[in-house]
Amino acid sequence: MNQHQRKIPFVVSMMGSLLIGLGATTVSATEPGINPDWIRVGGVMDLEGHSRGLGLGMRAGIEAAFSGERVQGKRIEFVTLNDSYSPELTVRQTRKLLDQGVFAMVGNVGTPTAQQALPILDEYNVPAFGFFTGAGLLRTGKEGVINYRASYIQETAAVIDSAIQAGLRPAEVCAYVQNDAYGMAGVEGIKRALRSQPGTGKIIEKLDDILAQSGDAPSRNGIGPVGVYERNTLSSSDGYQSLKKWETANESKCRLVVTVGAYPAIGRFAAYARGKGDNWLISAVSFTGTENLGETLDQFGVRDRVIVTQVVPPLDADLPILNDARKALGAQYNYVSLEGYIVGKLFLAIMNRVEGDITRAKFVQEARNSQFDLGGLLMDLTGDNQASDLVSVTYFQDKAFQPMDAGLWSRML
Repeated sequence: MNQHQRKIPFVVSMMGSLLIGLGATTVSATEPGINPDWIRVGGVMDLEGHSRGLGLGMRAGIEAAFSGERVQGKRIEFVTLNDSYSPELTVRQTRKLLDQGVFAMVGNVGTPTAQQALPILDEYNVPAFGFFTGAGLLRTGKEGVINYRASYIQETAAVIDSAIQAGLRPAEVCAYVQNDAYGMAGVEGIKRALRSQPGTGKIIEKLDDILAQSGDAPSRNGIGPVGVYERNTLSSSDGYQSLKKWETANESKCRLVVTVGAYPAIGRFAAYARGKGDNWLISAVSFTGTENLGETLDQFGVRDRVIVTQVVPPLDADLPILNDARKALGAQYNYVSLEGYIVGKLFLAIMNRVEGDITRAKFVQEARNSQFDLGGLLMDLTGDNQASDLVSVTYFQDKAFQPMDAGLWSRML
């Protein structure tokens, strides 16, 4: 594709790596990524880096959802490239897929990576569908961005509201987050959850100071009730010391530490804090990766007092779509791959509503202000670009995450 010809149909040039299994056929189509036999969609995600469990899970779920399915007689080809959760590599891989010709980008993993990919996709009118992130930058109502999952603001609010109802004081809420757009999306969620609580003016002021820091991974430790770590690193000490400094300055303990990061870093932070004698209740958002986090916690001897919010139904729920996902995914069935499966099925449901020639504009139009019943799971895109508001809380015990009830909140706090 000529990179300077924006927002117009183009001839798709097949790259050699994609010819395997597709045949060396020159393709001409009215929309990129579509020919008489198939529809090609792409995904850029971590398949080789520290957070590869997330990318591999999303890819497995989407591939299972697409397997054997056709839209207007066309099979779905899902082509993925690795970015190792590195925004710089995301840019190159996104442009590579656009050059090869994709109809939409589906299931990309991460906030800092999405921050780089979205302007490119918008430039070429490529839909950004079902990205694995709850960040606000995908929830601005921008044309072409369609989300499945609840936002990080909703996830953090669910935890903080429940904890305060169980007796936690707002001053006892702290955070440990990735020092980038992903982590700051979590800090924004914490701020919104706390600002309605009395006596939180000083805390909100400090959170605003942290959010106001600009540049690439600025210094954010030592400012407020937040500790940060650098993306794709595993050191916990600086962020931990930031929280201890806050405790000392405010004569208040961090009884709940809301974390927003990747599973290798969050698991090690939990172990580091325990090793220092702090038995904080630690929460993590769904992006952290439930199963991968559980394995990391077990590896470092953490057995309890860790919770994770989920944006998919309980894995054992008796819903047709979950029954299908369990059968399709087998041993790969988990929270992340289930989300990928739901994203894939929602994409197909929208595509199957398009009448006549399939275009990106028609796809987005069918998604907007629509509802879909995916095997007992209601998707509602009326009024915004987010299909689900589902948030639940799970608790780590006996090497697995179990549903959490109100009584458990009270016992832990």
